[in-house]
Amino acid sequence: MIPDPSPEDLAIRDTLRRFAESDLAPRASALDESEAFAGAHLPGLAALGVMGLNLPEEWGGAGASALGLVGAVEEIARACAATASMVTAHFLATDAILLAGSPAQKARYLPDAAAGRRLGAFALTEPGAGSSPADMTTRAVEAGESLHLKGTKHFISNAGAADFIILFARSGESGPRPIIDAFILDRDTAGVTFGPPEPTMGIRGGHIFEIALDCRIPIDRRLGTAGAGFRTAMQVLDRGRIEVAAMALGIAEAAMEAALRWVRERKIDGQPLAERQGVQWMLADMATEIEAARLLTYRAAALRHAGAAFTREAAMAKLTASETAGRVTDRALQLHGGYGFSRRLPLERLARDARILRIYEGASEVQRNIIARLLLRET
Repeated sequence: MIPDPSPEDLAIRDTLRRFAESDLAPRASALDESEAFAGAHLPGLAALGVMGLNLPEEWGGAGASALGLVGAVEEIARACAATASMVTAHFLATDAILLAGSPAQKARYLPDAAAGRRLGAFALTEPGAGSSPADMTTRAVEAGESLHLKGTKHFISNAGAADFIILFARSGESGPRPIIDAFILDRDTAGVTFGPPEPTMGIRGGHIFEIALDCRIPIDRRLGTAGAGFRTAMQVLDRGRIEVAAMALGIAEAAMEAALRWVRERKIDGQPLAERQGVQWMLADMATEIEAARLLTYRAAALRHAGAAFTREAAMAKLTASETAGRVTDRALQLHGGYGFSRRLPLERLARDARILRIYEGASEVQRNIIARLLLRET
């Protein structure tokens, strides 16, 4: 069963919808064209408590339910996917500290992060280790009371603008598998350099960076117990996949809304496109797929909120919603004809923004592997 959103969940969603429509949507096209970082929206988001929606009140957060969080991400992405990308990358970082951090680490980072005074990033991916963290080559070596980090991270959202980064590194071997630890890295650490923002196809205002590391950090910046980094990463990614699914829903909804407006107004031979059966069937398929993806996403969020296992459901939601966003944006663009291919309308931006959702935080193929592995284990 999927519980109905609570009054608090609906209030969060309504607040974010108003903000998104008034502040985010009017600037989304210009943000995409200029490729400026979405951080310009941080003050407004922080004022609404968005940057701490995933955190409990004891650490300065809003204590929102997982369903409330999904609704908020949906509304932000419906208006501006780049801003949603910045926010959800921040959630990955703060979730890692919430799940694995010591009380001192939580006190040091989470209140400022929840208030929007510090922006976070989550650095797992490397040039040669994307879908397979076991191929990680960044190293962490203990040297007295400090740790020496050396390596390269790539495609890290927010990194060049972040105040702190949750970083994963190989710290040893256990048979054929690496031992992976997680660390909290402050932006101003000597020996940490950032490349320029990667020129991306979509979500151009959600900047991603390469990080070069040859630095030392205090040993108390290890996040969680030694050797627990991989487990922390997987727990955080389970949560993040629900948020990516919510992003996909928001993008698909924006495309669907644009398509509905267009087919009502556009006429061919004096007849609105909306009166043609072929068009109606396209719309029916789009709406049905969005609703199916929404139900999977909300179910995963409900399980997360209940404290139940949700790895499989998060993978199903992420897989279905991201694939749905790709199909829906493509069909909506098709219904617009040549106008959909023009940058004067939002369809081409929505199609570009949707494409990465089938890749990051676990490509569609990885989600299928997760689902199949758990299914076979259960049976």
